[in-house]
Amino acid sequence: QVQLVESGGGSAQPGGSLRISCTFSGFPSSILYMGWFRQVPGKGREGVAAISARTETTAYADSAKDRFTISRDDAANVLSLQLHRLKPEDTGVYYCGIGQAFGQDWLSSTSYTYWGQGTQVTVS
Repeated sequence: QVQLVESGGGSAQPGGSLRISCTFSGFPSSILYMGWFRQVPGKGREGVAAISARTETTAYADSAKDRFTISRDDAANVLSLQLHRLKPEDTGVYYCGIGQAFGQDWLSSTSYTYWGQGTQVTVS
């Protein structure tokens, strides 16, 4: 059974830091890439950061570059996102996603097959 369980998040002041994590299990076939997306009311999921499941290749949205760091722990099956120098516009529900198709845009939500339940990040 495929499971993605997010944890962390919460509230922070502008300029502060937070860390969110996603523990995943039960995938029947190979994972190629993993990512974090943010969603605010009335809008679709926006890609924030993504990482290859096999190398250290990463991709970041312009808004996340130099502030956020995506990482994975292969032994524990955990995907994490460290958020630094937070801004109010970083507020939203953050979802972790798993992708399994070659040749996809890692920062597009349509490239992902599985999603976690989301965790709220509020910066104010």
